[in-house]
Amino acid sequence: MLNSSPLVVRKRLPLHVRVLLGFVLGALLGLAAHFYAVDAPITHAIIVYGTKPLGQIFLNLLFMLVIPLMFSALVLGVAELGDIASLGRLGWKTLMYTAAVTGMAVAIGLILVNVIQPGLHLDPALVQQAMASNAAKAGDIVTSGNQLDAMQLLVNIVPKNVMAAAVDEKGTLGVVFFALMVGIGIVLTPSPATEAFKHALQGLLEVSMRLIGLFILLAPYAVACFMFTLCAQLGWDIIVGLSWFVATVLLAIALHMFVVLPLWVRYMGGMPVRVFFRGSQEATLTAFATASSTATLPVTLRVAEDNLGLPRKVSRFVLTVGASANHHGTALFEGVTVLFLAQVFGMHLPFLQQLMVLMLCILGGIGTAGIPSGSLPVIAMICGIVGLPPAGIGIIIGVNTFLDMCRTALNVTGDLATAVVVSHRSGVMDVPAME
Repeated sequence: MLNSSPLVVRKRLPLHVRVLLGFVLGALLGLAAHFYAVDAPITHAIIVYGTKPLGQIFLNLLFMLVIPLMFSALVLGVAELGDIASLGRLGWKTLMYTAAVTGMAVAIGLILVNVIQPGLHLDPALVQQAMASNAAKAGDIVTSGNQLDAMQLLVNIVPKNVMAAAVDEKGTLGVVFFALMVGIGIVLTPSPATEAFKHALQGLLEVSMRLIGLFILLAPYAVACFMFTLCAQLGWDIIVGLSWFVATVLLAIALHMFVVLPLWVRYMGGMPVRVFFRGSQEATLTAFATASSTATLPVTLRVAEDNLGLPRKVSRFVLTVGASANHHGTALFEGVTVLFLAQVFGMHLPFLQQLMVLMLCILGGIGTAGIPSGSLPVIAMICGIVGLPPAGIGIIIGVNTFLDMCRTALNVTGDLATAVVVSHRSGVMDVPAME
């Protein structure tokens, strides 16, 4: 008689757990490399020929699909609304909720800066050292900031060449506007030809989503590469030197992420907090690793539909627009940084000027490109408006990469929270069961 043994099936770890493991492993190895062999040729070679290009390839794979995904998802989202009145109601709700929650984020940041006053704890010698070591990069950022103009940003939302807007990393709002116009055109022109066009776009969307599903399996390895590069190059020195500033930003992000958004989702969106965070954690971790809300958009869309159960016609519209214009974390960071620099340079900003900074940060969050470090030129522009030396941006460049990852995670989580609230308030999503 043959002995039968049960078939052993190995259950693979969930993707978000593997991403978290990649994050921890990459960070530990990077810190070890920085501590024991920061100047060793092997460390330099691993970064230049290994982790940095591998991480960039992963980002390029995601960026490659952003434009086709963004265009097809938004056109179909508008077309599925069925009428212009529904689009108008959805658009106004998205705009109002975005402005309200972004304003809360900036207000939290400004309050904490006034209470903690991180700029007063910074060693003047470190200020000079940071500005001197980052003078060239700060000069490029200031030049970009000087080229920014609020009215020009508004004009550029309507692209004169949609192909050029698609190529330009800062032109995503132009692509969004063009997709909105195409969607409206489909709604106004019901015909067999437009139905065929919708089917073609649906095919493009499904192909893009399938490819994203394949690419995202590489996320744990890409996250490990990102974290190794970051920790091996920076270590703890620069973070300790600017610890008060870093702590202020992180505390503001944490308050908004774990206090404001849960209350917003529960009482305005009708969704249990645990359901929301458990469903959105994959997108949040991907945003943290890539430091780009635009690159994370494919994952955000999939998470919204598959994990949170949001209706496609709402999630596609809100999240696609949000990836370009709904940046809670970015606006918060801009406000904290401007007031921090004011304290560093001994400049007192009265209440009315801080209120102006709040409004500029809300608008700046909309005009900021959803790419790594896209907020720095906007900060330089705001500094120039309030009378601060824009070159002071060089002080925080050393810790910007890590903080960029944190605020992008908040950006994407805020996009999903807004999508939940808009879906619930539009009456197109049932309240999930409590768990």
